[in-house]
Amino acid sequence: MRTHAKHDRCCRAVYWVLLFFLTLSAIACAKAVEEKKLRIAVATFSHETCTFCPDSTTVEDWEYYGPPTRDIIKADSGYIGGFRAACEEYGDVDLVGILSPRGSRGGSSGSWITREAFDKYAGLIVEDLKKQGPFDGVFLALHGAMAVSGIPKPEAELARRVREAVGNVPIMITFDLHANEDEEIAEAADAVFIIKRYPHYDTTLTGETAARVMIQTLRGRYKPTMAVRKPGVITPSVFQGTGTSPAMEIMERARIWECEHPGAHVSVAFGFAYADVPDAGAAVVVVTNNDQALAERIADDMSDYIWRLRHMFAGKKLPQTEEGVKLAITAAQEGKTPVIVADHSDRTGGSTYILEELIRQGARNFCVATLRDERALKEIKARYKMGDPVSIAVGGWTDKFAGKPIKIDGKIEFLGQLGRETIAVILFGANNRVILTPQLMQVTDTSIFEVLGLDAKALDIIVLKSRVHFRRGFADTGLAGAIIEVDAPGWGPADLTVLPYQNIPKDIYPVYKKD
Repeated sequence: MRTHAKHDRCCRAVYWVLLFFLTLSAIACAKAVEEKKLRIAVATFSHETCTFCPDSTTVEDWEYYGPPTRDIIKADSGYIGGFRAACEEYGDVDLVGILSPRGSRGGSSGSWITREAFDKYAGLIVEDLKKQGPFDGVFLALHGAMAVSGIPKPEAELARRVREAVGNVPIMITFDLHANEDEEIAEAADAVFIIKRYPHYDTTLTGETAARVMIQTLRGRYKPTMAVRKPGVITPSVFQGTGTSPAMEIMERARIWECEHPGAHVSVAFGFAYADVPDAGAAVVVVTNNDQALAERIADDMSDYIWRLRHMFAGKKLPQTEEGVKLAITAAQEGKTPVIVADHSDRTGGSTYILEELIRQGARNFCVATLRDERALKEIKARYKMGDPVSIAVGGWTDKFAGKPIKIDGKIEFLGQLGRETIAVILFGANNRVILTPQLMQVTDTSIFEVLGLDAKALDIIVLKSRVHFRRGFADTGLAGAIIEVDAPGWGPADLTVLPYQNIPKDIYPVYKKD
């Protein structure tokens, strides 16, 4: 009996000793995982494609500003800058820049990206991942509204190719608010995060969020689960500014869900209506920490909410050219200067409808900033110098909605370089100006006026080829005395029912579903 008791005591002692060492081992393993230096790859391939514009986006366009680079990792702001900053807070993360294309010439004025270009840069990213790997995770800073000839959903295709190269490691993606995406991106990636502000003030914050969730996932403290919904609503960019309704309320509802459920990340992409692609239109993407039921519940609520607001979101009307210019002149005469006229529909940058109407209605002290016309610039550069009188036709040729060339008699007030581009300013009439650029330039702040020695505050009317981004430098700063959004002809109209869609969903409001 005593022998059995002694045996039992020995067994218990051995048990507790083993348990002690197993616990120590587990703690040591957990600590080793926690302290392991992580290697995370960072790549970008970003484009907002207006498929209705006339010119394809080629390899030449992608390399206009230089060949692919790994220096993307040096960004101080934006998605990648935010991702880097958050990783630096942890101090045990090694970020590796992956060979990526720069921005393309002309930005979203470029139409379908060629298959050659997509395969080239997707291939470079994949090969560099293989060359520099292995990695613990991959961060992709994308746009979401890329359109590629022959590839219906290019961001999802890129994510699949990356997955094949890196294996079963977390792939996390950031998107622009104008992304066109659906369930395929959730199947290809582990987590997706989308900015909530337009103008896009929160790209850096969104990059930081992606980094923190990535590191928490790699440390075993977060397990991403996603739910995606397509509300069935497509809206023009000009109605998507988050400083106005209903875009403001939609994003606030997403923030409320995030506040009520810490660890949930509720993203809404309003979509990009000028890409004729199968996944066009708004999307809701919810990421939770291992709570699929919650992700589904939030996604359903957000999708239903967007649908309820569809008439207000997609059905508004804007003044057309003659009325819009009349409103702008009246506002200027009432002292509400400078009046900002948003020529939001011009996606190629060379439309002259508003310029022509300003001249016809006798507007004074206005500036068109800017008008794309590489032909006129070539002639000016060859024949004139600063201060010379000039008689020249400008604009009106970039696409079928560009209007007609407008004859201007004035003088060359400026001729020189802005970055790597040659630009010119023609002064004419009653202190009126046209700034000529060789490609679409979306002016979002007053810096171009400052470079040219112009005082934006002293102008009566400023015409900008912009939808919402101009609000950053002209409305949110308090500069604009009035804002008139004019629905002049173009490939970016407020009335989407006039566009010749072929590929978008056939049940989407308001193009096909008219209730």
